[in-house]
Amino acid sequence: MEFKNGWNPESILHSICAFANDFNNWGGGYIIVGIGEKEGLPVFPPSGLEIEQIDRIQKELHGMCNKLYLAYFPVVEPVYFQKKHVLIIWVPGGQNRPYKSPISLGKKNDYAYYIRRFSKTVKAKGDEERELLSMTASLPFDDRINHNASIDDLNFTLIKSHLKEIGSDLLTEADRIPFIDLCRRMNIVEGPDEYVKPKNVGLLFFNDEPHRYFKGAQIDIVEFKDEVGDSFTERIFTGPLRQQIVSVLAYIKNNILVENIRKVPDRAEAIRFFNYPYQAFEEALVNAVYHKSYEINEPVEVRIYSDKMEILSYPGPLPPLNKDNLMNENISSRRYRNRIIGDLLKELHLTEGRNTGFRKIRKSLMMNGSPEPVFRTDDERSYFLTVLRIHPEAQVEAQVEAQVEKVIGLTDTQAKILSECAIKPMSKREIAEILGHSNVSGNLKKAITELLSNGLLDYTIPEKPRSRLQRYQTTVSGRKLIKKD
Repeated sequence: MEFKNGWNPESILHSICAFANDFNNWGGGYIIVGIGEKEGLPVFPPSGLEIEQIDRIQKELHGMCNKLYLAYFPVVEPVYFQKKHVLIIWVPGGQNRPYKSPISLGKKNDYAYYIRRFSKTVKAKGDEERELLSMTASLPFDDRINHNASIDDLNFTLIKSHLKEIGSDLLTEADRIPFIDLCRRMNIVEGPDEYVKPKNVGLLFFNDEPHRYFKGAQIDIVEFKDEVGDSFTERIFTGPLRQQIVSVLAYIKNNILVENIRKVPDRAEAIRFFNYPYQAFEEALVNAVYHKSYEINEPVEVRIYSDKMEILSYPGPLPPLNKDNLMNENISSRRYRNRIIGDLLKELHLTEGRNTGFRKIRKSLMMNGSPEPVFRTDDERSYFLTVLRIHPEAQVEAQVEAQVEKVIGLTDTQAKILSECAIKPMSKREIAEILGHSNVSGNLKKAITELLSNGLLDYTIPEKPRSRLQRYQTTVSGRKLIKKD
């Protein structure tokens, strides 16, 4: 987004050219005339435009855009904001890039390619210009027309639901304007009125069965029941992309993610952690949906093992990311495969689309106390794999619970004792505190005695009745832990 305090025709034309070239596949951008900028942030209250300026500017803008090579026309809308008139110029990524702009609007007809570099409009030079030229007729797949579908394949109800969720003012006009105009304003159709066709992104988000057009437009969840992989269950999620994401997130949250609460002796607050933090999985899943290629007939796959979760998508990351630098925390990529999918996911607040995914995953895992994530691809960048490893204590608890389920006749108290002692060795006093008892007596004492007699708990040395300080070890599923009081 770029803010202009006043009407600067030459500068604005260069920015239109840069956004239309969409060098990084961000989906274009916005130019707002009538709001100043300071250090990259808008200045409020806005300076605004005079009402008589607006019509003149729009006419002048039409003539300026004809001077671009090739001609390109953005979407322009006057808006009354904070008691001032401003002009919003929406510049989607162009269908016929690269575009050239006159360097000057004077008589001299020198032209140059302009691109966006971070928050600035600059001339493309050297390698940038060569790469821009290589993009000729290279349009992101999600932005292409689908000639096998018609505008009738776009679901009006899904479109209105999307506009309502993002709080768009366009919702109030949706029932009044022609459906074609609504779709054009959302940038999900293309072509003249006599041959208007939906873009691939329109079918992915606003068709009930996008997998009919794109076989890989689905998310598969595979849960492995053993280490070998012979026993597993599979669930397939289809439908519009947003629905897929929401459904998978709900399934994982309700069926896979588990919060663990660890009470600590002599501390009022318990320690809370998840086997996998929700935010890390959400970011990994949305990144996979955002960055996969829908030209490849492979779904996004979520694999769930006893000790990890894997999120797999095809193909791999775009340069400069590769298998050697993928784990580098400082590596940054500004290239995106699906520019309009990214825009729609940003509107839904499912992604920020500014290379923050890796950082958010790492931060979420760190705050949960989980191991670092693993990101993988191969030499050909044919796939992208995110590995989230289970929290160490959650893994131990899961193993204990699996073993406890096999033991017949255990009381709830005995099961809790085994779970706690498998995490870390404890004295009887500590066991009593964790389970909310004032001392080791009654049912608690009986439970510990029965576990000892059945070989599920072992002391490191025989009990010494006169000593309150004891050393003992627990044996659960072959695990031996030594506790010193």
